Amino acid sequence: MALIKSPLSKSKPCLFLPVTPARKLKYSPPTKLNYLLIASNSSAKKGLQATADDEYAPLSGADPESFGKILLSDVVVRRRRRVFWGRKWNSLDIGTAVVILAMHVLCLWAPFYFTWTAFWVASGLYVITGLLGITLSFHRNLSHRSFKLPKWLEYFFAYCGVQAFQRDPIFWVSIHRHHHQFCDSERDPHSPTEGFWFSHMSWLFDANYITEKCGGPSNVEDLERQPFYKFMQDTYLLHPIAFGVLLYAGGGFPFLVWGMGVRSVLVFHITWLVNSVSHVWGKQAWNTGDLSRNNWWLALLTFGEGWHNNHHAFEYSAKHGLEWWQIDITWYVVRFLQAIGLATDVKVPSEVQKQRMAFAKEAFQPEPIR
Repeated sequence: MALIKSPLSKSKPCLFLPVTPARKLKYSPPTKLNYLLIASNSSAKKGLQATADDEYAPLSGADPESFGKILLSDVVVRRRRRVFWGRKWNSLDIGTAVVILAMHVLCLWAPFYFTWTAFWVASGLYVITGLLGITLSFHRNLSHRSFKLPKWLEYFFAYCGVQAFQRDPIFWVSIHRHHHQFCDSERDPHSPTEGFWFSHMSWLFDANYITEKCGGPSNVEDLERQPFYKFMQDTYLLHPIAFGVLLYAGGGFPFLVWGMGVRSVLVFHITWLVNSVSHVWGKQAWNTGDLSRNNWWLALLTFGEGWHNNHHAFEYSAKHGLEWWQIDITWYVVRFLQAIGLATDVKVPSEVQKQRMAFAKEAFQPEPIR
């Protein structure tokens, strides 16, 4: 907490956000629906969309219709969805699968086209697209508005995220806001309650499923009003393809293999691990009512995103590593930008907000005098 108390800091604690059921997907202060739908009424048993009359139960414990627990965890898989077999794939599903498969296939050539120059190009792009593009821009800046940047810098970081091959900012932010709004409920687009591998990556290959869960990007009006983000949405594929051509022109096949293939796959999986691992393995420091966990080794890989229970407790916070020993590289970058006057309105939780999210301690019961 020393960073927050230093004279340099102008970070603002965000007002406490009450937990109320969400009814619309318009973006407003995030709400939580932290209970999993029980298959106890007619709509749930038929697999229909939840209604206001449906019953909810805490996430802990198994019900008779569960599919067991994920290995070495207490997370119960309650629904299974066929993604790869037994359904019709549309063109978007096929396109997504082709892109992801192509990046993984490129990685097979990595040992045969290794050069130190290509390695360092991939390492630099890993930081630029993963740290600046995904964790700082797409996640903390655009999804949660944890801080403000000058528009030129906001757009530059967002463009770095476009090069991560994880779709355009409007799509990414819409899915993530919906995840927080309905975290680990039946309407969460990537909860491990539908299986570990489903939450990790399988959900990406079913566009109809995403539409069914999220209903389209109706919660990103703040981005849709800006021509830059609409342009990125309309021309998304052209940008990473053009960048791949640039890499090939600059360093041949080694640059393409390492700078596009290896780097993209690494950024894919560090992002996906947050959706899967950090809702399955780790510890909960805060009473969020969902499956989010803090995971130290994941935090090292993901530039601080592994302190996921901290994040779900204080979604608005630009700082995820709330303890002095919780390494959060993305926060260090935000802090630097704040120090030089580029990041403003930086939000962090207040002590009062922390007390509200803390687990209730058992009251002290003195032993009776005999």
